[in-house]
Amino acid sequence: MRIAVQSEAFDLGAEANRFAASVKGAGAVVTFTGIVRDSAKGDLTVMEIEHYPGMTERAITAIATEAMQRWSLADCLVIHRYGRLGPADPIMMVATASRHRADAFAAAEFLMDYLKSRAPFWKKEVTENGADWVAARDEDEAALNRW
Repeated sequence: MRIAVQSEAFDLGAEANRFAASVKGAGAVVTFTGIVRDSAKGDLTVMEIEHYPGMTERAITAIATEAMQRWSLADCLVIHRYGRLGPADPIMMVATASRHRADAFAAAEFLMDYLKSRAPFWKKEVTENGADWVAARDEDEAALNRW
């Protein structure tokens, strides 16, 4: 299991290949990459992401450990960036590996729902007209509640 909270960009292909090559005994590898979405008006300049070092890694490690146990994963990877990111920049990546695809997909969705709703990150959208903190959304809470 690897958890990385970093400001640096990551190479999706290289990370996916490295993860898949390191997994033994798995029949499925699932990857997901989230990118910074432009605002509804198409005027996002940057997204500023803040976190508390140490606390963030501990929280993500705890939920990844839970996913490893609930779905008997062979391995998992979570990368999440912080700092100033522009539209279409990769913001996070989840990879899971298990003997069967259903477990790999379910664990990946669980991790993504957790990262979206509970991981201790604070996001601010900056546009030409100002800046606003991103508020929790009901649909994200509903997605997390299914677990």
